[in-house]
Amino acid sequence: MANPVLKSLPSWGSGAIAAPNYPTCQLNYTRDTWVKLRQTPNPYAADEAKLLCRDAGHAWVVWVPNHGEVVLDRSEFWC
Repeated sequence: MANPVLKSLPSWGSGAIAAPNYPTCQLNYTRDTWVKLRQTPNPYAADEAKLLCRDAGHAWVVWVPNHGEVVLDRSEFWC
């Protein structure tokens, strides 16, 4: 009988390395949640922001330490 664990291992001899299967982000954004920023609004600003309230569409009003309030699209957050 074949070992199921060994069957799931990648074949290193084939020359192709499979990309890791990362889980899809299912984060539900809510007020007062801290999120990581993809890019800081200025060099001295923190790399995290606190969600204050939802703006139009996928945008949020956020507070960034050492910067202040700013409106960011959800695509500007790390999951």
